[in-house]
Amino acid sequence: MNELAQQARQTTGIRLSPGQITSLEQYEKILLEWNARMNLTAIQDPATIRTKHFLDSLTCLTVMRDTPLERVIDIGTGAGFPGIPLKIALPAMRLTLVESVGKKVEFCRHVVQQLKLEGVEIIQARAEEVGQMAAQRERYDWAVARAVALLPILAEYLLPLVKVGGAMLAMKGESAHAEAVSAHNAIQILGGQLRRVAPVILPGVVEQRYLVVIEKIAATPKGYPRRTGAPAKKPL
Repeated sequence: MNELAQQARQTTGIRLSPGQITSLEQYEKILLEWNARMNLTAIQDPATIRTKHFLDSLTCLTVMRDTPLERVIDIGTGAGFPGIPLKIALPAMRLTLVESVGKKVEFCRHVVQQLKLEGVEIIQARAEEVGQMAAQRERYDWAVARAVALLPILAEYLLPLVKVGGAMLAMKGESAHAEAVSAHNAIQILGGQLRRVAPVILPGVVEQRYLVVIEKIAATPKGYPRRTGAPAKKPL
């Protein structure tokens, strides 16, 4: 785990404290225990968990740092990525985790309780439902997601949650640039503007990774997100 801390410092510039390293160790232990009895993640090797889950999540800070980070929402968080590692690294951040699958929600609640993480809200719902909740809509500095949907669809999930002046962040693979082009219409309709597609390098990982950042420059029209399932069936 000390190697992870060193890699995080080199990649993101953030220095993890001994307490934060201990929290990541606990998180890894809980993930391995739960994964033995339910399929939370295909990655089961501790070293790979540290690189492809923990460090990968922390790379978000390369584009998020030096921006307001008071409230962050993680859509389709699964086993808590990237939200929980970000919360460990930035304890003052208020985090909302959204996940529709019950067993994954239960796991995230257990991790938050065991790690004694304060200021974390967990919602079991679809992204389209959350985007129309008055208490959630246009309330966040950042909305983030990893491996959830193609960018035209993801923009409709995330941008309605971001306040004007904030941004959404999509963690993508080699298709990032092509998806950014295909999402141009959706981004414009939803009040966004593409800011950057930033490459990410993870030690020992050959697959290309990118962080797609879309800033919120205007309010999202009230009709978006559309009803559950509509964004995926008929992307903007």
